[in-house]
Amino acid sequence: MDIIISAFLLIFVVVIIGLFGALKFVPQGYNWTVERFGRYTKTLSPGPHVVNPLFDRVGRKMNMMETVLDVPQQEVITRDNAMVSCDAIVFIQVVDAVQAAYEVNNLVSAITNLSMTNIRTVVGSMDLDQVLSNRDEINARLLGTIDAATLPWGVKVTRIEIKDLTPPADITEAMARQMKAERLKRAEILTAEGEKQSAILKAEGQKQSQILQAEGRKEAAFRDAEAREREAEAEAKATAMVSEAIAKGDVNAINYFLGQAYVAAFEKLATSPQQRTVIIPAEFSSILGTIEGIRGLTDSAKAANAAPRPPGGAVPPTRTS
Repeated sequence: MDIIISAFLLIFVVVIIGLFGALKFVPQGYNWTVERFGRYTKTLSPGPHVVNPLFDRVGRKMNMMETVLDVPQQEVITRDNAMVSCDAIVFIQVVDAVQAAYEVNNLVSAITNLSMTNIRTVVGSMDLDQVLSNRDEINARLLGTIDAATLPWGVKVTRIEIKDLTPPADITEAMARQMKAERLKRAEILTAEGEKQSAILKAEGQKQSQILQAEGRKEAAFRDAEAREREAEAEAKATAMVSEAIAKGDVNAINYFLGQAYVAAFEKLATSPQQRTVIIPAEFSSILGTIEGIRGLTDSAKAANAAPRPPGGAVPPTRTS
């Protein structure tokens, strides 16, 4: 009886072990390969699966998530014989678990060495200035080359980035001096441009000032000419009136001309720069008579202008005193 119970328990334990060996749970983000007698048979996707525990076993557990590989730093010689230290990071994703498991041995090492080789090839084909200024171009060329090389391995290279590009210390110092000289050059150019613009603006201001002054003088001359013209017209009109009065026998008109000449002569005498003493002639009272005559002539002209005109438009004769 004890032998039967022991055999039953042994069979039960073997069945439990077999069930646990046959039931497989694949985690999310992974694919497992199944091998029968060492040969690939199928791929297990994420979730529970049952396999034959006697003949089948799990071969490779492939990570299907995107993975980052760090490419070690290395020294690279550029086309112009400059030594540059550079490293990179590579983003890869397994798209075919079977090819990634059985087409290449040590996938991570293969991609790392492939990346280092292509970095030396791409950077070595460029000058130092191109290497330092065209990092995006280097990344694009590396991505295309490495992605095409890893395609038979069932791997997709999604991105590659150059992390650091470090030229030698002497080249770095020379670049710093060049940058400083370039900045000084630009500062001097900007200063010269500012002085040029300032000179241009000053010249424009002087030009506008001279134009405005010339226009002011022109306007003043025009006004002076207009004033002289009106004064001449007034003088001509007054002369015509006086001449008309003289023609009619008006004595005040004659006194008008004499008074004008007398006053002008006396004005010159009084305003002479060598004249310290003004001598008034004895006949100064005659000036008053002349002025009185001028006033009478003016009153006569006003009366004539105020009198009504006959229908024919003729002006009535002015009576003389």
